Amino acid sequence: MVFPMLQAGLWAALAAASLLVGAYLAVRFTVPTRLVGRIMGFGAGALVAALAYELIPDSHVADLQIWLSFGAGALLFYSLDSVLERRSAGAGGPGLAIALGALLDGVPESIVLGVGIAVGGSVSVGFLVAVLVSNIPEGLSATADLRATHSPAWIYRLWGSIAVVSGLAAALGYLVADQLSTLDGRYVQALAAGAVLTMLSDSMMPEAFKEGGRPTALLTALGFAVAALLTTLD
Repeated sequence: MVFPMLQAGLWAALAAASLLVGAYLAVRFTVPTRLVGRIMGFGAGALVAALAYELIPDSHVADLQIWLSFGAGALLFYSLDSVLERRSAGAGGPGLAIALGALLDGVPESIVLGVGIAVGGSVSVGFLVAVLVSNIPEGLSATADLRATHSPAWIYRLWGSIAVVSGLAAALGYLVADQLSTLDGRYVQALAAGAVLTMLSDSMMPEAFKEGGRPTALLTALGFAVAALLTTLD
């Protein structure tokens, strides 16, 4: 059990480490805002496909408990995000707010990866790629703001800490799903799906269209198509 749990943690940490890739690009280069928004749109489309094909496939749509879990996840994210928004308003700027959002997004995403390995025996390629791609513009946009007041070392420690927390969340998700025989992984995945979809509509998609302009719509559709095709590799 120890090795698969470690594997789950490493996969989630790897996915979250793409935040560091975005941070590195923002520190080393001046990345156009429009490009950041369009990459974010692509990542949002990829996450929507992962939700549809990986977390709530059509074989489960008639299960009422799936939708109760989905709704609970949506309410959980909305409540926690509202608390974070109130506490971070005016204290740290938009960069820190995005970092807090990345942490709040990363926990349910990582739990999904951990539960998926415990229930299915392997990592979901489509969902993993969707998380990888969506994290890069988050790291880019937040670091572009944070570098005005913080050193690169501090910024890298911030994103590295989020990657570590994501890895721990995946390991915990695996442990819970593996130890509790009464736990149905589908309901945990539905809970995370509700949280991630609420995040997409609340922050990621509006920010992507604001920064990337109308072409972002086409890239969002492209992201959906690419991630949907990747699910066939699972």
